[in-house]
Amino acid sequence: MEKSYYIYMLRCINESIYTGITNDIERRMIEHFSKDKKCAKYTASHTAKNLEALWKTENRQLASKLEFHIKTLTRTQKEKLIENNENLKKLLGSKIEAEMYERCALKDINYTKEVC
Repeated sequence: MEKSYYIYMLRCINESIYTGITNDIERRMIEHFSKDKKCAKYTASHTAKNLEALWKTENRQLASKLEFHIKTLTRTQKEKLIENNENLKKLLGSKIEAEMYERCALKDINYTKEVC
């Protein structure tokens, strides 16, 4: 049985947006928000304040593909993607199979937000 992979977008206290992937979203959020030694270099220096968007897919290859394409978007496009999941197909439909990604409800994710 394959693990699910998650693609996520975090907003940092300077309003920048970080995008990453993981197969354990709750563990990864704890690492980012607590600035654990395993957090990303970016969130170590740009404090994460909020999980903004989250998608689930069936394997690492699909997760990496979406992560890559989100990272190529402009800030305005990333904001549109955060506000409305239908924009996934509008913004990236020519580059990914949008139906391979399920938008997850953020309320179902348990993590601790510890922002200065």
